[in-house]
Amino acid sequence: MTATPENSSDREIVLTRVLHAPRELVWQVWTDPKHVGHWWGPRGFTTNIRKMDFRVGGYWEHTMVGPDGTNYPNKSKFTEIVPLEKITYVHGGGHEEGPGAHFTATWTFEAVDATKTRLTGRMVFPSSGMRDLVVREFGAIEGGRQTLERASEYVGRLQARPLVIVRDFAAPLDAVWRAWTEREGLARWWGPKGAKIAVQELELRPGGRFHYRMTTPDGSVMWGRFIYREIVPQRRLVWANAFSDPEGGLARAPFGDAWALEMYTQVDFAELGGKTRVTVTFFPVDASEAERKVFDDNHPSMQQGWGGSLEVLAACLAD
Repeated sequence: MTATPENSSDREIVLTRVLHAPRELVWQVWTDPKHVGHWWGPRGFTTNIRKMDFRVGGYWEHTMVGPDGTNYPNKSKFTEIVPLEKITYVHGGGHEEGPGAHFTATWTFEAVDATKTRLTGRMVFPSSGMRDLVVREFGAIEGGRQTLERASEYVGRLQARPLVIVRDFAAPLDAVWRAWTEREGLARWWGPKGAKIAVQELELRPGGRFHYRMTTPDGSVMWGRFIYREIVPQRRLVWANAFSDPEGGLARAPFGDAWALEMYTQVDFAELGGKTRVTVTFFPVDASEAERKVFDDNHPSMQQGWGGSLEVLAACLAD
């Protein structure tokens, strides 16, 4: 990911990311409104598309809704479309009761190879002052980074077979949430059944880290980490799940290089009359075709692993 590299002017924002998906799929998720709403916008935002007339001269009208409920209406006119290569549009939008933003955006789709695509967005503003206002008022650079990260997750989900586990706990929502978000709670139940967890670090915020050492019943030691991406209190947790080294860096799985480096992990919480339903969604991101196949083939063992952990969690909550 880059933003405003040295060779760009002070009127531009440039964002780029390599997505682990063929160019045809990346083009589809950008241009089809049934896909766009699933990933467009920063984390915590939803995008409601009123119209997306994808042709030169056509208009794209959508409203982004922030985590606090604020509406951000947007209207763009497509001015150039080169299939599978480039999209250009003139954009206008902003806070419904505040300053607006106007710029010309060009998105390019470069095939790195048959399975990877470099997606680049270049936004050119009328002045450096307008660019600076958008960065300051709307967090455009960080928001753009999160948007492309969500796009990467979305194409990963489309290409994999996500593991989804639903479990009801006989405990109130507050207690279940604390078990997933507090140091003492995670140390009691996280990891395979029978493992011992030593929490090295827990910083519960977007971009924060849960870093832990895990000792299995046979005495083997492994390290793991979460990098939190989205936290909606008592509703949702999203993180990148991975094996780690003692310093907290990213590491390959100890059981082989065929396992993807990172897993998208989403946990949704819902209150059910004094009980709590937890839904876990788990799949590889930025993964190769071979890594996705390994993941798909190992659904039964992952079901067993998650099931054992959640059994321990249920026992802890009962205590």
